[in-house]
Amino acid sequence: MTQVRLRLLLPATLFLVVLPGCVNEAEQRAQRPPSAVPALETITVERRPVVRERVWDGVVEAVDKVLLSAQTPGRLQELPVDIGDRVEAGQVVARLTDVEQRAGQRQAEANLRSAQAVLAEAERNFERVAALVRDGFLSQAAYDQALASRDTAQANLAAAQAALREASEQVAYTLVRSPYAGVVTARLAEPGEAVGIGQPLLALLAEEQLRVAVDVPQSELAALRARGRAAVLLPGGERMQAERLVIFPQADALTHSVRVRVMLPRGAGGLQPGAVAKVAFELERVERVLLPLSALRQRGEVSAVYVVGEDGRVSLRQLRLGHRHGDQVEVLAGLRDGERVAADPLAALAWLTSQRQEGGHG
Repeated sequence: MTQVRLRLLLPATLFLVVLPGCVNEAEQRAQRPPSAVPALETITVERRPVVRERVWDGVVEAVDKVLLSAQTPGRLQELPVDIGDRVEAGQVVARLTDVEQRAGQRQAEANLRSAQAVLAEAERNFERVAALVRDGFLSQAAYDQALASRDTAQANLAAAQAALREASEQVAYTLVRSPYAGVVTARLAEPGEAVGIGQPLLALLAEEQLRVAVDVPQSELAALRARGRAAVLLPGGERMQAERLVIFPQADALTHSVRVRVMLPRGAGGLQPGAVAKVAFELERVERVLLPLSALRQRGEVSAVYVVGEDGRVSLRQLRLGHRHGDQVEVLAGLRDGERVAADPLAALAWLTSQRQEGGHG
């Protein structure tokens, strides 16, 4: 009987010995103050004045675009460029046969030489007649006739010179040149075709100077005119500031919107004519919570920051973000004024990891 009692009491005695030790250790951990964060740089959350914007979609356009057409009749002999090819200013982009034009130029040159000879003879005759009239051998009528012949010869020479210039231009028109550097967007004829004056050959646009055409509700025009500023939002998140806005003087009767041209800096990259682009128009100044982009920790589509509490504890908190302003972004939800966030999310993550490891070893 005594042996049985000892077997029953022995586990209870062991339990009473182990349990108080566990409770004391848990109490010590609960009462242990949180570790300080002396090396963790923080940013105090506060509202700052920013410009309120509204974003509308627009279409990218080339300011300089042209339809190159034939300026003289002929047969298309060569079309050395195709859609997508880039051309330089003055480059030959089409060549027409010039048989008729060359013949016309040679005829004009012959007429010019004939007019020059006639004028030279008329001037010599005028000088002779003028001398005889001064000596009294000829009448005034002979002088007037010689003067008229000389003037007619001078007029014929001027006409021959103009005809030669026109004939030379017709020859020059057989070489179609690009008016500026750009890219070919359409090829509207093929070699061997007979073309007439005004027939389209190529479509060309310049990518150096672009603009975005946006239809804006007429209710927002007063704010747009007051601010006069806008920026194009590029796919990579960057902003391209517009040089100026061109607001059309009348609204569309069906949509009650007004066309606004957003003029971009020359040589602006990242945009393609014909593509859709988002344009942010400045409307008014408001106060928003702003944070540096470097303070964010991005996990896929989720944006978060490490919040440092007054007791030194660090926690990861999800945010809802708004527009970007340079290297900063608006925080629409998730933070309150006066809270502190870690300026370097990697340093905050490293600190949290070290604290978990210390807690686990303890």
